[in-house]
Amino acid sequence: MQNHDSIPYSLPVLSSDERIARATAMREKLDTRRTCRYFTDTPVPREVIEQAILAAGGAPNGANHQPWHFAVVSSPEKKRAIREAAEAEERRFYGVEGDRAKAGDEWLEALAPIGTDDKKPFLEIAPYLIVVFAQRKGGIEEDSRKQNYYVSESVGIAVGMMLTTLHEAGLATLTHTPSPMGFLRKLCGRPDHEKPLMVVVVGQASADATVPTHAVKKKPLSQITTWL
Repeated sequence: MQNHDSIPYSLPVLSSDERIARATAMREKLDTRRTCRYFTDTPVPREVIEQAILAAGGAPNGANHQPWHFAVVSSPEKKRAIREAAEAEERRFYGVEGDRAKAGDEWLEALAPIGTDDKKPFLEIAPYLIVVFAQRKGGIEEDSRKQNYYVSESVGIAVGMMLTTLHEAGLATLTHTPSPMGFLRKLCGRPDHEKPLMVVVVGQASADATVPTHAVKKKPLSQITTWL
């Protein structure tokens, strides 16, 4: 017996063949998504970013508290500040300033086939940086007092839906996770109860953009699935 207000919910009635066709078409479309590190500064309509964030806002989440905030950065000055702070952390991560790398040898070995380093020019070149924050507290009214639940899981799903929407709009994306990320809270003017999780770089891929061959290798269905 329901003890809460509710509204009707329904989905289109599809045949099995239609369901398979739709699932296959979506999978094939998402197979073309890549993490891109080469962007142009070509402007992107603000409305595209707004629609992608609205898509993220519809993600399933704990108690419908929607524990996320998306700080959209387009100011050249702010992007430059983010790049400078991120690269400072990355230099420590990779150990390029003479000190031992914060990342262990195994981690650096895993990154080697991707070819990443401490230089992050895309943080300035791309037209938009979307800084994703997870809200530990707030509730649906964002009063900063109510406890939020399943925060990391909820925000992770939301980001996935946002990336899917941006890919559908023909835009390249990159998820950047400098560590530690506390500087993002300060630069974006966000409160202490919010935890910066990542920077999503958004824009058009440059004409000479490439992706590492290693990044295209995906585990087969048999390796990522167990049927019980």
